[in-house]
Amino acid sequence: MISFVKSYSISKDTIALLAVTMIVLGLFLSGLFDVLDYLIIKALLFFSFGTLFILACIYAIKNDTDTEKNRPEEALQNDSN
Repeated sequence: MISFVKSYSISKDTIALLAVTMIVLGLFLSGLFDVLDYLIIKALLFFSFGTLFILACIYAIKNDTDTEKNRPEEALQNDSN
């Protein structure tokens, strides 16, 4: 089991795709079996959506501030020669 997990790398894209897939399947199956009308199911789905939205915002802010600059700000040079 451990070697199976180590053979696949889990990136942020994979985690996001898995989370969206789980929410879509949850909505589809709960609508299919007519349990979407229950208050607990609705609350659970809205809570999971809100949690994913907050996590996405946190990752977006973190990625925006972690960008690296390729060229230095000081002592710029001309590379056209």
